Amino acid sequence: MSIFDIFKRPKTSEPPVLRSETPAERRAKPRKNARPGTKILIIDDSKTVCTVLRKMLRENGFTTFEAYDAESGIEVARTEQPELIFLDIVLPGINGFEALRRIRRDNDLMHVPVIMISGNESATEQFYVQRIGANDFMKKPFSRAEVFSRVERVMNLVPTVLKLTPSTEMVR
Repeated sequence: MSIFDIFKRPKTSEPPVLRSETPAERRAKPRKNARPGTKILIIDDSKTVCTVLRKMLRENGFTTFEAYDAESGIEVARTEQPELIFLDIVLPGINGFEALRRIRRDNDLMHVPVIMISGNESATEQFYVQRIGANDFMKKPFSRAEVFSRVERVMNLVPTVLKLTPSTEMVR
């Protein structure tokens, strides 16, 4: 027996096990709340991160808005009413923690799911993120699969909210 015989795999007549879902099938699955056209706000001071997220999200039919600091991000959120926010923790001016506090105190934004993003995956940051009220935490660098997994999970946990306008009547 040579050393190379150790690495030879025995031949079997069984076909190889295939994954249950191919990426194309996964993309075709209906999304309950993370549907094409969903408005997503990206607040990050890194133009690279904004560009990468924008490209990923727009290729899948989402509408994106961007802000490079928390103050302008909160203003964009108030005017555009996004359905999801990606919020970096380290930002110029006020940081992501304070921005999240302001979002959670704002009557128009408090129900918008927020995914905090950071290059530091420390337990302290995750603790504060959860305590202040973020819906999820994502570490940089991130993969395409991770982004969409988190978007779908967060959006599908949030019930579709019917916004009542003065002309909308409640039916009992």
